[in-house]
Amino acid sequence: MGKIRVGMIGTGGIAHWHARQLKELDEAEIVAITDPSAENRERIISEHQLDGVIEFTDHKEMLENSELDAVVICSPHTLHFQQAMDAMNSGCHVLIEKPMACSQKEAEQLIEKAEELGKLLQVSYQRHFQPEFLFIREQIANGEIGKLTSVTASLYQEWGQGTVGSWRQNPALSGGGMLMDSGSHIVDVLLWTTGLSPVEVSTQMQKHQSPVELDSFTSIRFENGVVAGLNIVGFAPCWHETYVFCGDNGGIFYDNGKITIRRLGEEPITPQLPEQTTNQDKSFIDAILGKHEVLVPGMFAKEVVKLTEMIYKAAGYNPLGENDKVIS
Repeated sequence: MGKIRVGMIGTGGIAHWHARQLKELDEAEIVAITDPSAENRERIISEHQLDGVIEFTDHKEMLENSELDAVVICSPHTLHFQQAMDAMNSGCHVLIEKPMACSQKEAEQLIEKAEELGKLLQVSYQRHFQPEFLFIREQIANGEIGKLTSVTASLYQEWGQGTVGSWRQNPALSGGGMLMDSGSHIVDVLLWTTGLSPVEVSTQMQKHQSPVELDSFTSIRFENGVVAGLNIVGFAPCWHETYVFCGDNGGIFYDNGKITIRRLGEEPITPQLPEQTTNQDKSFIDAILGKHEVLVPGMFAKEVVKLTEMIYKAAGYNPLGENDKVIS
């Protein structure tokens, strides 16, 4: 089999990460890009030496006029659904940036389409490939901290200040605020590492005069009596990411990349972790080549969308509607 021919839909910030990782692979080649912004297209071509790449302003034109095996979608959130459907209908495998879609219904339709057409659908949650989170998931699954009793997951970011005037604060394109965007990664970690399903949520939100929500504080009751706090703060002075997983025989504490295991009355343990061996782009290409199954399938990513919808509903907040109860 020759190189996997990849087209990119959207060439903004996150697309550069994908371009860099794809360029590292001998098995893949970026052959086409699409973005309505000529400036964005020129920048990604220049920075990643994408010589000979074909440029388009519309994804449908790219799909109709390029020979592609796969597409990487890096566009605004509300565009993901139709672009992914179009790509799969054109015979392409799809790697889609988070969130997979902006509703559970859309996510389910994407999964059904991929199964119907026999196409791979992967969602770009990079923490699934990072040793820290693989370790946490394994420790919980193996019962190293006993029966899980509670989880706290928090992300603080200067998101509100840094996205003023961008599509991320335009509900018609973003489908929501900090929770739908950066917060999606935190929801992903919460669900993926624990393997739990939420039963009930209650939440408080603040917009801070933004068109979309910036801060959300959510209490979650999972199955099996596990409780959790999900704190997504987009009106903060810096990035800070923390998780605490407590069980009846210890706890795992994650603070900006550092992991500590604590047990009652014992000295803290700092585990030695292996090096990262793959990433979202390499694993996507490897799955196309049949080396392994899709590592972040749509079926799982749908659960992230589902919990996000539950949180918005609990807050009486509809980002795509005119009426909501979120305090401004």
